[in-house]
Amino acid sequence: MQRDTANDAGQPIETPSERGIFRLLRDGDFDAAAAETERLLRRTAEMLRGSQVDVRPLNPDDTPLGSFEVPDNHEEIDRYWVNAPFAYVVITYDTDATAHEYHVVEPDLDAFEVELLQRVRTDIRDPLLYRQNADPTQESALISELTTLLEQYGLELDMNSFYTLLYYLRRDFHGYGRLDPLMHDPHIEDISCDGYDLPLFVYHDDYTDIVTSVIFEKEELDNFVIRLAQRSGRHISVGDPVLGTTLPNGARAELALGEEVTPRGSAFTIRMYAEEPFTPIDLVEYGTFSIEQMAYLWLCIENNKSLIFAGGTASGKTTSMNAVSMFVPPRSKVLSIEDTRELALYHDNWLSSVTRDRIHEGTDITMYDLLRSALRHRPEYIIVGEVRGNEAVTLFQAMNTGHTTFSTMHADSIETVINRLENEPINVPRAMVQSLDLLCVQTLTRLDGERVRRSKAIGEIGTIDQRTGELDYSAAFSWDPENDSFDQSDSSLLDQIQRENGWSRTELRRELRQRERFLQYLLDKDVSDYRRFTALINEYYADSDAVMKRVEADEDVSDAGVGL
Repeated sequence: MQRDTANDAGQPIETPSERGIFRLLRDGDFDAAAAETERLLRRTAEMLRGSQVDVRPLNPDDTPLGSFEVPDNHEEIDRYWVNAPFAYVVITYDTDATAHEYHVVEPDLDAFEVELLQRVRTDIRDPLLYRQNADPTQESALISELTTLLEQYGLELDMNSFYTLLYYLRRDFHGYGRLDPLMHDPHIEDISCDGYDLPLFVYHDDYTDIVTSVIFEKEELDNFVIRLAQRSGRHISVGDPVLGTTLPNGARAELALGEEVTPRGSAFTIRMYAEEPFTPIDLVEYGTFSIEQMAYLWLCIENNKSLIFAGGTASGKTTSMNAVSMFVPPRSKVLSIEDTRELALYHDNWLSSVTRDRIHEGTDITMYDLLRSALRHRPEYIIVGEVRGNEAVTLFQAMNTGHTTFSTMHADSIETVINRLENEPINVPRAMVQSLDLLCVQTLTRLDGERVRRSKAIGEIGTIDQRTGELDYSAAFSWDPENDSFDQSDSSLLDQIQRENGWSRTELRRELRQRERFLQYLLDKDVSDYRRFTALINEYYADSDAVMKRVEADEDVSDAGVGL
């Protein structure tokens, strides 16, 4: 039997066919009403009789399930899957607007399938929620309940229609609704919704800012923003309409509900991150850093030098900080503090902590609170997502007491970082700023028509000049945009590391060159998986001589033209 469905008041929910019959009778079109009634009765008889649905794998010859026609005055530029064989993207160029457009193409639904999907959405909720001995988030449960419903309806669908229904149920129940194809697109870095009935924009790694075909109406957008908050385990309401959170897939979301703080309606921005974090090898391959810079940073981190990554929005500060954190020696205790979770370390002794906003009862747990607590855990390395306020003083106190700290800031130069640290609202005393060793300034720029990220400068913080009272600093590396190269200068920090280890100048150079050679070897071997990279770094820490002998032997074999 077909399941009865009811609204919140307990009244039966009319199907689109029932509403159509009432409308036809009201309009006096009795013949059409009779025909629609006969169709409805026939379908009801089929439902009572039942059917057998044989679920088979989708035939690749039947794909794609969605069709797309290039709009007038548009030229198709690109087409690629984001969730094969269901959803794909078509990039077109509007010759009138002289701009690219991003079109989401999902499986086609005819009128009957639209009606059926609406009914299935309603009937399948309770069985999924109350299904015994099954995880309602598992696709097997969704397939099983959809099959059962279709059999009870007496419908025998072809597999294209079955998988089309399954796609939309999976998208709406387990995924991100109409945003799901965008969330699957690896080329997207940001998704922006600016209000009701406005097209979403995305930041695409090939086409930069581009308008999409996705638009939310008022009620749909309000419900979607609330759902995003709920999926991240947080709460948003008209009384508390702004929320920053992390979604289950690791993306960072900034949400606004209603029109009080965003006059054009509910809004959201989602910052996407790669499923796996970038390694130092990835950053060298992309040209953000050079091998020499990475070897330098490795030696500094190994010798407990504190650093801050600075730069503008989307310049790659957190990505770089996460990457160089893979140089932290194994077994060292690492503690991270963030507003929203972004860091991903493959480190055995890592304690991750996140701030919390007060919900109903309790108190806010701020970055300052977590940092004070962190010092009682006796960490060797402290990683703070971003310094913005009074937690910075505690962070610099930790530096002064021997803790190695990494963090990020919004600033576009070494001078700006120092000014921000010393003035409102951070207010770190100049004497404390001296405990910072390194500043890595990054920039997001364009080179040969392409958007690139570069390490603009790596600065070393010196002492306070006794004559002027100013804080001395110097640039160990600087980026030359004309040649897209990195210039290296003398380093007082390397001199300090040499003295601390009792090395000669020759031994210092050997340590640097050996790390450069090892990183170059990993680059040549395309070791970009962060687990494998970290494991090899740990091997180097355990026995660097043995590792370098293996590298030399491998290089000799490669030079002889013999594959490994």
